[in-house]
Amino acid sequence: MSSSIFVLVDDKHVPVFRIMWVSDTPHFCGNEDCTCEGDYEVRLEQDESVWASRQERDNVLKAVEAWYNGEREQEGEWDEEGE
Repeated sequence: MSSSIFVLVDDKHVPVFRIMWVSDTPHFCGNEDCTCEGDYEVRLEQDESVWASRQERDNVLKAVEAWYNGEREQEGEWDEEGE
């Protein structure tokens, strides 16, 4: 099964391999002009972030896991039978 290297966050197609981490709790800073309140931060390389809804955040986590598992199967060196 081939999974996409992109995941949709807000209106952006983000390459899964650029994702560094995903917040577990929604953003709250209390600033009146903040446009990210209640959204989840998806941190990318080079100090960039995109902001995701709860559903988008869950989709990001699934996409990263699927991408990682697909890579493990292809490389073969992660196989623990030889240890």
